Amino acid sequence: MATPYQGNVTNIGAADAAGGPVVRTIGITDLHRALQLGWEDFKAVPSHAIILCLIYPVIGLVLARLVHGYSVLPLLFPLAAGFALLGPFAALGLYELSRRREIGEPASAWDAFEVFRSPSFGAMLGLGALLLAMFVIWIMTAQAVYTAAFGYETAANIPDFANRVLTTSHGWWLIAVGCGVGFLFALAALCISVISFPLMLDRHAGAGEAIATSIRAVLRNPVPMAAWGLIVAVLLIAGSLPAFLGLAVVIPLLGHATWHLYREVIVPDPTARPVIPPARPRRPAADFPANLFPWKRG
Repeated sequence: MATPYQGNVTNIGAADAAGGPVVRTIGITDLHRALQLGWEDFKAVPSHAIILCLIYPVIGLVLARLVHGYSVLPLLFPLAAGFALLGPFAALGLYELSRRREIGEPASAWDAFEVFRSPSFGAMLGLGALLLAMFVIWIMTAQAVYTAAFGYETAANIPDFANRVLTTSHGWWLIAVGCGVGFLFALAALCISVISFPLMLDRHAGAGEAIATSIRAVLRNPVPMAAWGLIVAVLLIAGSLPAFLGLAVVIPLLGHATWHLYREVIVPDPTARPVIPPARPRRPAADFPANLFPWKRG
């Protein structure tokens, strides 16, 4: 069902109206509303968590298994934190489900894949590649910080690793520098992607316009956006316990909530005309995976 968004439209600069989507000034209560609506979406279409978010628990279990060899132990926390960098792109299908529910269209797990048919999907891939590059650089930086603190010697076991990090001066230096650098990466990702993907999906904007609008949204609402970043971080940490399995709930919740945050922040364009892709015939589930290759049908 369509939901009206009536955020604060005061103090909207002329540059917004002339230079792109109009950005609202929002408050903390709008974040609560976005989360509440996101939870409603998740409850309405819970089955998609298995399809769209299975990769997160799988990666978590693989990482947990690798930790027994202790070769990736110093990178376990950076890898978990890296979900915040990749999450906006990974949640593309969730935005589509929220969009469809908003306008009263059917929303099922299969409908999430309609996002691949968006006219702006190429731009989404481009921004996703940028976030992936940031993720890789973050992991490399985290490894470099750990090496600077403790050298190339790995911890003997988990208690030994915890003892190094929590009870030594090198460990506290690692925590301070690592968290500081991680904050900068998270801030950069928040600025360029907090509403970029929903904007591209909704208005078929290019990556440049989406990034610029996202940055304007953060600059206009620094306190609410900082609070949103904190909410994302806390939920991701909670979802990482135990063994990252909670991410199967946290990622869908944040994905849906991000769509509603976008609706709170950006004033709807009354002149917009949706781009409707050509209808695609539905195939019965029994035809899977043959229905992924329709050109091979006789």
